Amino acid sequence: MNMKKFLAALSVSLLIAGLVPVSASAAADKDTIEKGIYIGDIDVSGMSVIEAKQAVLDYVDSIEDTEITLNAMNNNKISVPLSDLSLTWENEDVVKEAAAVGKEGNIVKRYKVLKDLQHENKVFDLVYDFDKSKIKEIIETDCEPFNVSPQDATLRRENGEFIIEPGMTGVKIDVDSSVNAVYDYLINEWNGEAAAVDLVVAVDEPRGTEEELSQVKDVLGTFTTDYSSSGSNRSGNVANGARLVNGTLLYPGDSFSMYETVSPFTEENGYYLAGSYLNGMVVESLGGGICQVSTTLYNAVLRAELEVTERSNHSMIVTYVDPSADAAIAGTSKDFKFVNNLEHPIYIEGYTANKKITFTVYGVETRPSNREVIYESEVISKTVPEGEKVVADGSHAIGYINVQSSHTGYVAQLWKIVKEDGVEVSREQVNKSTYKATPRTATVGTASGDPNASAAVNAAIASQSIAHVRNVIASVNDPAQAAAMAAAQQQEAAAAQQAAAIAAQQAAAQAAAEQAAAAQQQQAQ
Repeated sequence: MNMKKFLAALSVSLLIAGLVPVSASAAADKDTIEKGIYIGDIDVSGMSVIEAKQAVLDYVDSIEDTEITLNAMNNNKISVPLSDLSLTWENEDVVKEAAAVGKEGNIVKRYKVLKDLQHENKVFDLVYDFDKSKIKEIIETDCEPFNVSPQDATLRRENGEFIIEPGMTGVKIDVDSSVNAVYDYLINEWNGEAAAVDLVVAVDEPRGTEEELSQVKDVLGTFTTDYSSSGSNRSGNVANGARLVNGTLLYPGDSFSMYETVSPFTEENGYYLAGSYLNGMVVESLGGGICQVSTTLYNAVLRAELEVTERSNHSMIVTYVDPSADAAIAGTSKDFKFVNNLEHPIYIEGYTANKKITFTVYGVETRPSNREVIYESEVISKTVPEGEKVVADGSHAIGYINVQSSHTGYVAQLWKIVKEDGVEVSREQVNKSTYKATPRTATVGTASGDPNASAAVNAAIASQSIAHVRNVIASVNDPAQAAAMAAAQQQEAAAAQQAAAIAAQQAAAQAAAEQAAAAQQQQAQ
């Protein structure tokens, strides 16, 4: 007997014996899923392919409102419905696979499959997919408030005592890793019900411990300058600058910018109009006097032996420090910057009292007690300005004269001298500075409704003689303008007296420096 005849006879025998369900032969001709077959949790027994597919789609639609909770640190979390993650049914061909069960192979194989279904259901996986870009968008947007920058521990100084303020740990969601974690969970572990997934969060510890900051108590460098000759506006600017710098804490490697610390130069930030240098002239500007703040801190930083990364001298000499010991700031073109190159944090205290400004750098003193650092200014050359300079100003009327005193030019350098047990062991040049020589300068108004008067004043300006300009103005002015000219002359006289006093102060300071240098040289000899 051949195999075909054998199988036919076996089939008839099995049917007669009742061992093969009648439906087995009938189902072979119908697109109907056998009993005991599931797709996921959905019983598709007795359904056609179309009915089964619709049943699964209805189920997927019914779970779109199921929420997945995304957990961050510190009990921060959000819940999102699956619909926001673009839930889709991925393996639709599984319906055809389910319909083919018990209908493929010879009668023995089909018999075995159907017999197995009587004892155990066959469950096909229901495979979902989600849009990773949607998951990323939700994490980047809705979870952004969970990101917290670390706050370093810091110090403040009150009544001569340091108070430590603890820091705060920072957290930041790793977006890409979190997207993968959520996606992998939904694809491989999710059971179709509401669930929670932990986002991947990086912890950023703050700098500074109580033990570390409690050591910041030694004076590494301090310096004071005097601004007793300043008016109220300039004095206010100096005090405001000290306030803005005061309390700065720099950890090892941190950098400091004077401009960034004390700007913007606005009334809202506490500044007033006061004189400052611009192109060899003294002009009124918001924040005039802030360079004295920068200079005072520069000298304290030098004595603390921190690393100065940017420093510029003024265009003209200043009177509150020796030549080459100044540090000017002017917008972003001139800034004073330094780095905490030490192994411990430093704290900067700044204050004003009795028209003096003081900065003190506190830290952990590691230098030997027998080591002394001093700074010495050396004037290399002087240039005494010659003649006078007269500048026309069409924004003022004839009769306006603003005279500024002359400034001696200097070339100077600053030396860092290190002594051990009182004996000089090293001498290093810190910087070299060049200051302009500026003649006595008058700014003269030329605006007038009378072309002849304007021509006469402009011709006088060409002579570059302030006295001649005054005479010409007197000859063309009316009585009111003459009164204005007299007031200007009084102002000029007062300015000249002040300039003379400043020059005398500079000369005395220079003489004292030369005497001190001579005395040091004699001691060395």
